[in-house]
Amino acid sequence: MTRASPFHSGELTAQRLAGATDAAAAGSAFIRDAMPDEHRRFFAALPFLVVAGGDNDGRTWVSVLDGPEGFATSPDPRHLMIGTTLAQGDPLAASLAKGGPVGLLGIDLTTRRRNRLNGTLTATPQGYALAVDQSFGNCPQYIHARDWRRADERSAEAPQITDRLDAAQAARIAAADTLFIGSGHVSKGDGAANGYDVSHRGGAAGFVRVTDGRSLQIPDYPGNNFFNTIGNLICDPRVGLLFIDFDRGSLIHIAGRARIDWHPGDSQDPAVRRAIHVGIDVVVDRPMALSLRWLRPSDKGLTLKVIDRVVESEGITSFHLASGDGGALGRFQPGQHLPVSLEIPGQPGQVERSYSLSGDPAAPTWRISVKREERGIASQFLHDAVRVGDVIRAHRPQGDFIPPPGDSPLVLVSAGAGITPMLSMLHALVADQPQRQVTFVHAARNGRNHSFAAELDELVSRGRNATRQIHYSAPEDGGDLRTFDRTGRIEAPDLLALPAAQDADYLLCGPAAFLAAIRSGLTAGGIAADRIHLEIFGPVG
Repeated sequence: MTRASPFHSGELTAQRLAGATDAAAAGSAFIRDAMPDEHRRFFAALPFLVVAGGDNDGRTWVSVLDGPEGFATSPDPRHLMIGTTLAQGDPLAASLAKGGPVGLLGIDLTTRRRNRLNGTLTATPQGYALAVDQSFGNCPQYIHARDWRRADERSAEAPQITDRLDAAQAARIAAADTLFIGSGHVSKGDGAANGYDVSHRGGAAGFVRVTDGRSLQIPDYPGNNFFNTIGNLICDPRVGLLFIDFDRGSLIHIAGRARIDWHPGDSQDPAVRRAIHVGIDVVVDRPMALSLRWLRPSDKGLTLKVIDRVVESEGITSFHLASGDGGALGRFQPGQHLPVSLEIPGQPGQVERSYSLSGDPAAPTWRISVKREERGIASQFLHDAVRVGDVIRAHRPQGDFIPPPGDSPLVLVSAGAGITPMLSMLHALVADQPQRQVTFVHAARNGRNHSFAAELDELVSRGRNATRQIHYSAPEDGGDLRTFDRTGRIEAPDLLALPAAQDADYLLCGPAAFLAAIRSGLTAGGIAADRIHLEIFGPVG
């Protein structure tokens, strides 16, 4: 492993076995040694944090830190101060009081945002202080939206500790649509990659299967390809699980040992890539342990009617959506995505995905543009089964990958399907800030894979200060040279050569390896990190 890699040997092995070795090259662009200001504000606004660590007997556990509003603060990018402690009876309380390595997850279930930290925790008179080793964001896949409230009732009942699940606990897990999983890794020479990780897993209710009172099976869906959890488990099978009863604030903590099945043959879900089999060592059941309660959003979401389908290029189709009741949809922020819930035959529950809104934010209808993925149950269903007149259920647009305010020059850089949020940004900029300088740089394989070419040209022609630069990596013989400007991939020197390069903000969207290379080149060229904004686009199913 190279010194610059943020991954340890287990993570690199998992990436290789999954055919995702480009994640190693991309990791340095997304895994930082300090929190960006956006993440510092995010953690400080949360009502709870999820933490993973080890107890004094060497077991791995996951728990929840909840406190009053503002209980977490960040005095600087490398530290998070936590103004609460774990209660007596929590399996991590004793070890966290002594301090040590932890993994921390901040998740806003209302907006479906999440960010992660790894670092070293020390006790303070007010609670804990976390020194950050690694900081990175997560995409909002598989998160079920919930609103929270404070509850007066908390139980003083002692935890129930057993070595197996009873029938009631198994039923609670069978009804769960959310799981938090913790794992750890310690090895000489791995530096910041050592420590604990905690991550979120979600699916339809019952996605975690209780095989018997001593074992569970967890499906592993496509993600960011970093394989932090599975990479840890390859090196150290000790695992911690946490199931939250969102209605009552009760917690089921499980410590056990994991085995990875790289080719699960018993899954009926084609989106499942791997399975994690967990043998249970200890169960800690803590009724009403939290002061928080959650509920699914009171509104039933949006009912959207498909009013048009347009094939944009090979593999990408747009769906134009209107309100099902004929009312106004309202404006979204350019760059946001639309969470959709699909009822797909053969699936045990609704399949939830998020797709970027690619149209004009001010238009009376919305447009999502979906790339067909080889093993994507949602994208294949949309391409093959959804027709004009069909209804799609969704929630309000979400996401904070939006143009920064002000009048600084903007460079919008995308590859492949990453063009979709950029197009909505360009619509808004041309209409609302025609004086703002914007350069649209996009890469496609060739004309057959180039989505929205005519629409992009029309927008650029209307913009007073808009220009474009199109790259084809493999143009076809006889292709119209007017449709692209350069042969080859987009590289950082192409962007640094732009007239406004040193004064611009850069918004990048595309595959992880592409973004990593561009970001690395821009920072090497003198562009400040806080002026480079990223959105990873990869297979979402």
